[in-house]
Amino acid sequence: MADTPKPRRTRKILLDAAPVVDAAGAASVLVGRFLDYVRHERGLSANTQAAYRRDLRDFTGWLAGRLPAGLSVRELGDYFTFLSGKGLARASIARQAATLKSFYAFLQLEGIVAESPAELITPAKRDDVIPGTLSPDQVDRLLASPEGHSPRACRDRALLELLYATGCRASEVSTLRLADVHLAETFCTCRGKGNKERVVPLGRRAVEAIRAWCAGPRQAFAAQAGGQPAWAILSARGNRLSRMRIWEIVRLHADRAGVPSDIGPHTLRHSFATHLVAGGVDLRHVQEMLGHASIATTQRYTHVDAGRLRAVHEKFHPRR
Repeated sequence: MADTPKPRRTRKILLDAAPVVDAAGAASVLVGRFLDYVRHERGLSANTQAAYRRDLRDFTGWLAGRLPAGLSVRELGDYFTFLSGKGLARASIARQAATLKSFYAFLQLEGIVAESPAELITPAKRDDVIPGTLSPDQVDRLLASPEGHSPRACRDRALLELLYATGCRASEVSTLRLADVHLAETFCTCRGKGNKERVVPLGRRAVEAIRAWCAGPRQAFAAQAGGQPAWAILSARGNRLSRMRIWEIVRLHADRAGVPSDIGPHTLRHSFATHLVAGGVDLRHVQEMLGHASIATTQRYTHVDAGRLRAVHEKFHPRR
């Protein structure tokens, strides 16, 4: 006689402490378990964890006491309609969709849901418009803003030159180690998303600014920490310069330089890529320097080619 097949065992989430008495509390527990999972088992970056936390806080607030496990595809679609009605950018809505896909995949893994309604949600494509770039003249004014030879001015000059010379994200510059900067060989090794390394060239002005920073001012800042901090760019207390502080420094000098004060480090990244593409650099090379996993992401910067070709056409075409 054939053995009777044993029923499949499903992983269950254990709810510790006091029993959950309402759906809102149950949803909060599920979100907490998911965040523990992405932190401990998937090892995602702190920034990604923070984005998940914000998105799921918005989602559970919209649920208004309902359980996420009970939502249909149509009901989940109502959430994205709600987000659109709030005026969220397409990129923000696409990120929310990615968060919910990961969250529901976790619920599937734990046996909470059989199928993920988020897998059938296809939000509108992200806008292909580059969110703000500076002209070369504006970049020159911004990079010239830190005046004088004080340790802080030297630090800020090195930071701004580094951001524009490499197109690095604020988080990448924040975690850049001095050992990763090779001034004699004019390149640095950056660690981007997923801790992937890439080599980015350093221009002459960036090398000069970083060398001036390392020649003395950096030691003055490092002495405040009472040791030899590993980071290339330091705070006044000798610690690693945080992402938020980098944003503040960029905006401070933007205001002083008379360029749009609502810019940030990513504006310099976009400007870096836009100016390279406009100068005729191969898109694959720009992709490598930016650390994009897909060439499709880098192709957003080809909008500058249309403007350059239009100018050439107007200047040289016999029937312009």
